[in-house]
Amino acid sequence: DPNCGCCGKWADHMRENGFAVKEISTREMGLVKSEAGVPRALGSCHTATIGGYIVEGHVPASDVKRLLAERPDVVGISAPGMPLGSPGMEGPYEAERYDVVSFDKRGKVEVFSSH
Repeated sequence: DPNCGCCGKWADHMRENGFAVKEISTREMGLVKSEAGVPRALGSCHTATIGGYIVEGHVPASDVKRLLAERPDVVGISAPGMPLGSPGMEGPYEAERYDVVSFDKRGKVEVFSSH
């Protein structure tokens, strides 16, 4: 969403960790998520694609690297919501604990990593 500042901060985090990022602004994020197959309960403010996977929300670059290295049989991974302290959501407040989850075509959700 062009009105969301944290999405650009996450993109910067990915660039700083060696990823090439192409940002596409749209106000149709619901459509983007639906077409990508992101379950509604796992949504966040931005959606990315890489290596045939969906990366939803403020997922750390280390988890994306692990996803690409291990190549699990999943649709993608998500950091649901907007966890405080996650990449792009840093600030003067205390970081919260959060999980990055994987999701598959059948709707199975599993913890991929914890932060």
